[in-house]
Amino acid sequence: MSRHGYIDWRTLRNQQGYQDRLGSLLDFKVLGWLFTYAKPYKKLLYLGLISLLLYTGSVVAIPAIILLGINQIIETKSLSGLNWVVGLFFANAVVNYITQYANQVLLARVSQSVLYDIRSDLFDHLEGLSMAFYDKEELGRIMSRIQNDVRQIEEFVDQMAVPLGDLLTLAGIVGAMIYVDWKLALICMSFIPFLTLIALQWQRYTWPRFMRVRRAQAIVNGNLQENISGMRLIQSLNREEENLGLFSSLNKAHLEASLHSNRLSSALNPTVEIFKGIGLSCVIIFGGMMVSNGGLTAGVVVAFALWMQRFFEPIRHLTQQYTQVQRTMTAGAHIMELKEVDPIIVDAPDAKKLKELNGIIDFKDVHFWYEPDVEVLKGINLRIQPGETIAVVGATGAGKTTLSNLLLRLYDVTDGAISVNGHDIRDLERASMVSQIGTVIQEPFLFSGTIADNIRFSHAEISEERIIEAAKVVGAHQFISQLEKGYKSQVGERGSNLSVGQRQLIALARALVFDPKVIILDEATASVDSYSEMKIQESLNKVLKGRTAIVIAHRLSTVRNADRIIVMDQGQVVEEGNHKELIAMNGIYSKLYRMNFGVGTLEGAENNPDKPLISDNE
Repeated sequence: MSRHGYIDWRTLRNQQGYQDRLGSLLDFKVLGWLFTYAKPYKKLLYLGLISLLLYTGSVVAIPAIILLGINQIIETKSLSGLNWVVGLFFANAVVNYITQYANQVLLARVSQSVLYDIRSDLFDHLEGLSMAFYDKEELGRIMSRIQNDVRQIEEFVDQMAVPLGDLLTLAGIVGAMIYVDWKLALICMSFIPFLTLIALQWQRYTWPRFMRVRRAQAIVNGNLQENISGMRLIQSLNREEENLGLFSSLNKAHLEASLHSNRLSSALNPTVEIFKGIGLSCVIIFGGMMVSNGGLTAGVVVAFALWMQRFFEPIRHLTQQYTQVQRTMTAGAHIMELKEVDPIIVDAPDAKKLKELNGIIDFKDVHFWYEPDVEVLKGINLRIQPGETIAVVGATGAGKTTLSNLLLRLYDVTDGAISVNGHDIRDLERASMVSQIGTVIQEPFLFSGTIADNIRFSHAEISEERIIEAAKVVGAHQFISQLEKGYKSQVGERGSNLSVGQRQLIALARALVFDPKVIILDEATASVDSYSEMKIQESLNKVLKGRTAIVIAHRLSTVRNADRIIVMDQGQVVEEGNHKELIAMNGIYSKLYRMNFGVGTLEGAENNPDKPLISDNE
């Protein structure tokens, strides 16, 4: 913190995550990876490169045409012989216009198509990765791959013709000068090694300063996003002034870093201009001497002067492109690392398609751990009959939600097996099984779109009538109908314009709308009030009839209506039976029940049906 109260730009290097790795100038593995995306568009790419080559040739040819014109005037001492030179000049101008337009359009088509394919491929890859990957990988790192790294590649691909065109221009100019007069060419280019050395040293010194600006911008954006997301809390706790002060300090640090980098950037152009002046002086002095000695014509000197004027622009561009190429190589390596992550949960080559899920669900000596040697489930044996409603209860960490995760095959069992219809679920096509299971989790997640879209979700064939019917079953129809656009009302980000209870009701309707064979309710009514929960339960009693249901229980009204209650403790099934049987056992279930309700008799407990059974946020 500076004495003025803001964060100085020099402290930014200490911010977490500041160090941006610098890639090698050319990583051929990354270039090969990019070429695989460009390969389908190789015809357009070749046409674009040919047009770029012709465009560069037309640029280099301009001084040569002027050279011919001047020599023609000197030789004929009149303008009468310039007709063919003027015609050649305009023909070159037409070629210049057409080839420049063609190479920009063609290469833009290739670059945007490549970026489209990279984004689509990356998104598809992320959707296919197993939950174990998302459990271990930080969300920020994943988002960085998708946004920052792809954006860096986008900047490079969009401008890929610039450094290539610059290199071709430099090669063309050098070749033309050597062809016209190699002695004068060597004199004019004698300072190039010094300019190259200065440019490389400038780049090496300024790169950390440019990266500091990028980091400062990221910090400002992150703080802005955090403040907007937490605006309700900020205003509730009257923290506007404090947060404004912090944002101002971060913004000031970004300003200081930007000004410092701009000062360094501004130093390069005068340096290039100095060498340009030296080059032109060489042309005029040594070229003039050669003309006076009869070794050169005036046209050659003018052409060399024009070539030297053009020569320095590509050098300036290439110097500035150096760090961008390095960052692109690093970004490409990052994305390749992500692409090389293989999904753990995949269908077997001979996986069978499950036509109808209506048989027994069987957990056979199931063991599972998320981390090695930390066993979450320890030999679970559980058979669920078709049409049976099973309630699973237990303290936090008992492994209740893990059972549903394994059945949905978000993870595979470490040992043992889970079977449906007599088939090990690892031998079935996962999509064919999961598409017949309706799932509702405790924290409902809604996507941007209409309410109808969120209820229909992945089942595009569902009719509006079926959507309304499902909403009525769970008690959501009334509040949806009161919205201005009803089922066509837009849902805010993550459902922010709806209450938690309303989001949960929509999630319940989404689980029921496609008539699933199996329903998993993972504390699905925990977010609604007692009255809504009672109404939902009345509807669910009808809906669940004839269906298999696994209910991770939270309230007594859900638990006591189950055909069986499974009590879990430390990854094991310790008790099993219906509500009255478990109370009569006077075991773990009974103790938890009495502890939560503060009652000593079963009759007293039955008079408090809506009080939570167990405080559980698993």
